[in-house]
Formats: sequence, structure tokens, C-alpha cells
Amino acid sequence: MTDSLAPFVDVVRSRRSARRFLPDPMSSQEIWSVLEDAQTAPSNSNTQPWAVHVVSGELRDALRDELLRAYDDGRESPDFTADYGNGVHLQRSRDHGAALYQSWGVARSDVEGRREVVRENLRFYGAPHVAFLFMPALGDGVRTAGDIGMYAQTFLLSLTARGFHGIPQTVLGMYADTVRNTLGISDDLKLLFGISFGHADPSAPVNDLRMHRLPLGDSVVVHGCS
Repeated sequence: MTDSLAPFVDVVRSRRSARRFLPDPMSSQEIWSVLEDAQTAPSNSNTQPWAVHVVSGELRDALRDELLRAYDDGRESPDFTADYGNGVHLQRSRDHGAALYQSWGVARSDVEGRREVVRENLRFYGAPHVAFLFMPALGDGVRTAGDIGMYAQTFLLSLTARGFHGIPQTVLGMYADTVRNTLGISDDLKLLFGISFGHADPSAPVNDLRMHRLPLGDSVVVHGCS
């Protein structure tokens, strides 16, 4: 952990998703500091709808094993769909997948190799900690999910500012029942995704992967500003 927090711009532009972690755990105080930062995230009408479960140690290992069994048994139980349509968003997702598998050295034709990459997701990429972000069923859920997105980004930026790394993982949300059953969580809470976090492994080539970002002009229109 750094002695002083990095400037905001450096934090935002240096944040990246790590896909290989060291086993060394963060201290309770370090985790609590990140959670306190995340708790300052904005939300609609200050509803603060996030319900966050942080899992470490033996329970983390037990949950990992349950997730792997659910994957091998084909027992997906998502609370939300993952549909990218048929246009540019689907293509971006495919480009992301191609870059990711290439970074792992897995060919498109290597079916078992691709399955092993999914298993690495479910092993939390070796991270000693994982935070599961649940939400209550309020209306159509869009505003609530947006609130949790702001919470998650604050969480991730806090990790970066403090010298740690995290990765948001949609795939963990594909096994919502497994997570709820293992952690004893009510069905009233819906699992959006998880964030594995800790110390990134600096020697892992996969952590050198940098995902492409669109030019601003592809997604932003500025009105009334010279």
C-alpha cells in the first residue's frame, strides 16, 4: 500500500482489471478503508441500495469450489440477462474475448482451454478476496443497477489509489443461486456481479493486457460548448 494516495487523474487512468493475483491477503483495515470510500458513492434519492458481501479465507475457498462444481454441472442461475444485441456492442464483446484468450495463449479452436479460462474466473483469478454486489428488486431495477455501478467504480478506484487491484466479473453473477446458498443470502437480493481484489501479480503476462477504449467522438456529443 502506498503512503499517500495518488492524484485522481493518475488513479482513473491507471486503473485496470487484473486477472492474476498474489495469494497475500489485504489487512482488515485496508479492506475497511476501501469499503468506507465506496460507501461515499452517489445514489438516486440517497437510497444507497447496495448490499455487499465480502468473502475471504476458508469461506472464499468453499465458495470457489461450489462455483466450479456449478459450472461443470451446467447449473447457471443468473438474476439478469447478458444480451449485447447483434450490432456494435456484440462486436466489441467479441473483440474483448479474442484479446483476452490471446493473452492467456488460448486459441479459438481450443474448447477446453477456453473452459479453463472460465474456471479461472470462478477461482477469482487467485485473489484472496471477493466482494459480491447484490441489489433489492426495486421497480425495473435500472436505476438501482446504475447506483451499484457507481459504488463499484468507487470501490475499484479506491483499490487503485491504495496500491491494490480488482476486477469486476459478470460471470460470478451467472451463478447467483450458488452464491446465495453458500453465503446464506435471501432470494430477495439479486446478484449483479462480483469484484475479486487484492495484490496483482506483477509477473503475470495476462496483467499486461490493456483493453481498447473508444475515441471520445464515438460516444460523446458536446452541446453548447465552444
